[in-house]
Amino acid sequence: MPGTHLLPPNLLKLFAPRPPLPYARPVDRDIDRIRKKDVTGVAQILAHLKEANTDSLISAGQGEAMEEGEEPVFTHAEEIKRQIRREERKAKKTEEFKIAKETYKPADDPEAVGDPYKTLFISRLHKGASETDLRREFEGYGTIERVRIVRDKKGRSRGYAFIVYERERDMKSTSTR
Repeated sequence: MPGTHLLPPNLLKLFAPRPPLPYARPVDRDIDRIRKKDVTGVAQILAHLKEANTDSLISAGQGEAMEEGEEPVFTHAEEIKRQIRREERKAKKTEEFKIAKETYKPADDPEAVGDPYKTLFISRLHKGASETDLRREFEGYGTIERVRIVRDKKGRSRGYAFIVYERERDMKSTSTR
């Protein structure tokens, strides 16, 4: 601490280190009977666990059910097959996305109509919300021309919607309030 040398001697003693603690022999153990502990790595334990895991898999295949939270252990060949199937699904999904991206043109979509300057985008929409709910909530800002909740092929809401107002200033008033 800077400036401690200016303190009187009785206060300086408070900042002095204390003497080391004396060694006290443990009373609950006999020193002559203490044995050396063999501490090794975990490689042997891991090999033993893997062996036990394989044994439990073999017995699980014979009718025993797996415990809750336990995951099945696959052989190397099964793991490779699963990885190949995963990669095939991923490639198929990206190919479908690429085709959909190339074929979809918003200008050709009959549902995508309206002036973008009069259109309000609503996101994080509850899955149970309907067009009438949105119309009721947002009609207070101005006259609504059209409400469209975007849905997937099965008819479920995707969680976002477009509201087209008759006037641009009505749409702008929703963001100022």
